[in-house]
Amino acid sequence: MIFTDDTIAALGFVAALLDTDPIATDSGADELVEPAQLDAMITEWKYSGRHDGDAAEVAEVRAARDRLRALWSLGRDDAVVEANAILAEAEATPRLVRHDDLDWHIHATSQDAPLAERILVEAAMAMIDVIRADGTDRLRTCAADDCEGSFLDLSKNTSRLYCSTRCGNRMAARAYRARTADEA
Repeated sequence: MIFTDDTIAALGFVAALLDTDPIATDSGADELVEPAQLDAMITEWKYSGRHDGDAAEVAEVRAARDRLRALWSLGRDDAVVEANAILAEAEATPRLVRHDDLDWHIHATSQDAPLAERILVEAAMAMIDVIRADGTDRLRTCAADDCEGSFLDLSKNTSRLYCSTRCGNRMAARAYRARTADEA
């Protein structure tokens, strides 16, 4: 395994959160505007702890999304600086916890902390694992020319290029059409 389960879950959530940004959505619309959209995401990713469910919380999570988009694309040394800054701002204290149906894993903020803070801290903790494993190259943005989707490349040889099969198929079809047009 490249990363621990909680690191993979945190990075998966970050990628999903980044993919709600207008630059990454198919429609070009922000998919994190209403509290119901955040509720659905929190439920899908089984985020525990405090969740206010109001417009202010959505705004805070959107601000966290912007910060995480920058963190996702930083090189290793710059990512260290940003991850450390996030942890310092939250006065994070890592500890092992067990809750719901999850076995022991790391939390570094209180379950009562604001959702946006918990998201940032969990992402920073996951980034620490990525940095220590020298795996920042696994944090990817889709190689399709018309997509900015984010994903964690867990392939054995770090060869994944596209955020989804759909993007991969679309780019393969374009390449095929271009080759056949050149041959004609």
